Amino acid sequence: MTTETNAPQATEEGRFTIQLEQREGFEINVAFDWKRAADLLMDEPPPLGGTNGPNASRLLAAAVGNCLSASLLYCIGKEEPPDQSLRTEVTCVMVRNEKKRLRIGSMEVRLIVAPALLESKRFERCKTLFEDFCVVSASVRAGIPMKVLVLDEAGNLLHQSD
Repeated sequence: MTTETNAPQATEEGRFTIQLEQREGFEINVAFDWKRAADLLMDEPPPLGGTNGPNASRLLAAAVGNCLSASLLYCIGKEEPPDQSLRTEVTCVMVRNEKKRLRIGSMEVRLIVAPALLESKRFERCKTLFEDFCVVSASVRAGIPMKVLVLDEAGNLLHQSD
């Protein structure tokens, strides 16, 4: 089940599909499945692109940071966490693998909590629980099975990953 609004939900089960379309060069427009969610322009750093939007590595870092932030805020504040009570920084270390391909080698996520969260009765309990409820970071840590298909515009399968 996907949602049609930006209203927060504790769970989202089932499937969702987002649409990506190349504009020019390495600029890719991302259209989300929520009607009120604005499109996002992605790009690559030079020499490929012009950094006119975040690249995939930065979006992955943002997704991990956002999910952990939302999990902590939800655990402590449920539907109404205190405003401006959390800042999150995500640092990615880029490395080359044995084939010299660039990869995200590691991530460090720093959640900086304001007194409004620290003083919460739930903070002590939540600080040990919230990570387990973050869909994105838990999925990245465990590895996500992925199937990749290449099709022509008529829908003919040109390639499928193993």
